[in-house]
Amino acid sequence: MLNISPNKLNKTIDLSEYRAVQKVFHKRHYKYFNRFLKVFTVLAIIVLFLPWTQNISGKGFLTTLKPDQRPQTIQSPIPGRIEKWYVQEGDFVKKGDTILFVSEVKNEYFDPNLVERTGQQIKAKSMAVTSYQEKVKALENQAGALINERALKLKQANNKLIQSKLKVQSDSIDFEAAKTNINIAQRQYDRIVQLEKEGLKALTDVEEKRLKLQETQAKIISQENKLLASKNNVINAQIEMNRIQAEYADKIAKSRSDKFTAQSNQFDSEAQVTKLENEYTNYEMRNDMYYIKAPQSGYINKALYSGVGETFKEGDKLVNIMPSDYELAVETFVRPIDLPLVHIDEKVRIQFDGWPAIIFSGWPNVSYGTYGGKIVAIETFISDNGKYRVLIAPDPDDYDWPKDIRVGSGANSMALLEDVPIWFELWRKLNGFPPNYYQPNTNIAKSEKK
Repeated sequence: MLNISPNKLNKTIDLSEYRAVQKVFHKRHYKYFNRFLKVFTVLAIIVLFLPWTQNISGKGFLTTLKPDQRPQTIQSPIPGRIEKWYVQEGDFVKKGDTILFVSEVKNEYFDPNLVERTGQQIKAKSMAVTSYQEKVKALENQAGALINERALKLKQANNKLIQSKLKVQSDSIDFEAAKTNINIAQRQYDRIVQLEKEGLKALTDVEEKRLKLQETQAKIISQENKLLASKNNVINAQIEMNRIQAEYADKIAKSRSDKFTAQSNQFDSEAQVTKLENEYTNYEMRNDMYYIKAPQSGYINKALYSGVGETFKEGDKLVNIMPSDYELAVETFVRPIDLPLVHIDEKVRIQFDGWPAIIFSGWPNVSYGTYGGKIVAIETFISDNGKYRVLIAPDPDDYDWPKDIRVGSGANSMALLEDVPIWFELWRKLNGFPPNYYQPNTNIAKSEKK
């Protein structure tokens, strides 16, 4: 075999005498092989012209159609310490069932009678508000009484002013009469003096007239004093009116100031009552938060905190729950280059992990073990994995999905596109071209109507 010896074995031994050699080394085997090549070539050419359905494949997992049907974790809005568990993993709970009981870890909430004491504070402050309201009413009445009293006092002073003015008029008339009397008395005295010089009147008559003149002079001075006193009374009456107005303005202002102070205290007390009521409601709601309850019916998957006495912060995840009623969907991811080819309500074939399937990606009609789906949502922002998220719901016109599949298991999806010959698909893949861009039938129909 290594041609070490110059002696040729095929030249010294005749192999044609052997039966095995006769079956292999004959001239007719070339004819069979040529026939096989011809038939294979014809079949390959026929296959190249068979229809092939272009598709976009994606890998994802099972989820739920609605966000509120997906697995969720239950958190506590307040920090606390676990005191008692009412469930265990795998239990079914209804909406509102108690899962665990927690206690306080903040010292400002340690008082077990905190709600009752806050209610008592609200009652006390409410009574203070009522007291201030009554004080405001009393001060309003006091201010009204002062206003009425001021009006009466001003009327009284005004009457006194009028009387003083009338007295001034009367005294001025008497003063004018006194002036007239003194003029008459002066003339009578001058006349009697003249008559006495002529010897017609006695000296006693002159003295009598002089006495009467002096009395008249004294009377005019007295009358002038009365007139000045009456004018002074007018001025005093005006001053009294101004004093009354100033006095009662001060009293009314003080009463209104006290009223506004009482109203300010009333509003402050009302604000404190509102704040206490808010705290009372918060304390009541906080007491309800000590019992962690199920937000919806489902199964307890996993307790993220275990044991009794463990403390946690507000917002920490305590337990994982899976809703019992849900609608399955497939969450798959497509490449950005394939995103323009995916449309809402498009048909998709799905293969679930754990369910046997025979798949011909280009011939969905002859595939076995796949289930129909319909695209219901396409994400408009790229995911962390560099692909776009697509949500697929069961196709109502296809077979029902298996009942034993669970949320979170894997699923492979194939979005069906145009039908092309196999040779075109091979040529496209060899050149790295994307599948043909097309629009669903619904959009084509709409464009034709337009």
